[in-house]
Amino acid sequence: MGLTITPLLVGWINGMPKPAITYGFGWGELHDSAMLVFLIEGGDSPVIVDTGTLGPEWTMEHHGYTLSRPLDLEPSTVLSAAGVEIGDVRHVINTHLHWDHCSNNALFTEANFYIQGAELGYAADPLPVHRAAYEKKRGIKPPWLEVWDRIETVHGDTEILPGISVVSVPGHTPGSQAVVVETDAGRYLLAGDLIDTYENWTGNESVEHIPSGVHTDLFQYFESFKRVEGLGCEIVPSHDAEVLQRGPFGTA
Repeated sequence: MGLTITPLLVGWINGMPKPAITYGFGWGELHDSAMLVFLIEGGDSPVIVDTGTLGPEWTMEHHGYTLSRPLDLEPSTVLSAAGVEIGDVRHVINTHLHWDHCSNNALFTEANFYIQGAELGYAADPLPVHRAAYEKKRGIKPPWLEVWDRIETVHGDTEILPGISVVSVPGHTPGSQAVVVETDAGRYLLAGDLIDTYENWTGNESVEHIPSGVHTDLFQYFESFKRVEGLGCEIVPSHDAEVLQRGPFGTA
């Protein structure tokens, strides 16, 4: 069996201002953002890409967003429903270290974690406007520190496992990485927050692609868009509910 990718919903951030997703567009509109974890199967053990958020109370207290997460969308419950035993996961890839992509890292007690060195550096010392996203606040221990002893630092494009590679796509954050998965049905790119939604990728009458409203370098962002254009992959965004209708991915 070849590799397959299953998107798993672990909650919703309701009422997010749309320009936070589509930079410069959608003023006055709100967006319900799907919190997604991606499960890659078909290799020696399950692989997880990003681990989602903590619970609604934490999300409201520290980030000011309303997280909708009924019990059946708890990450451990969702994984169990997908037939995954937590202890069987040996590899977790964080596309970046914003709170909504790594908060459940500690759930995976047997896994190694693959993170760009540039991302680790910035997470430790972000600009003031980005400190909340990395949970660099008094009284909070950023979730990636919980697995410090199991982080495998990568630098640039790297093969993680047969058929699974990371590619450097800075712009949203300095160390953002996307995940290329080779399947029997073609190549897929788990884009992280370089591409939050399909609208970010397809663009509009003004721009070919739309960056996220949260970014550290727009010049790098557009260079990363160009890079992705040349990869020959089907794009899988990180926060678009339509992903759930299009997936699973990689099935012939």
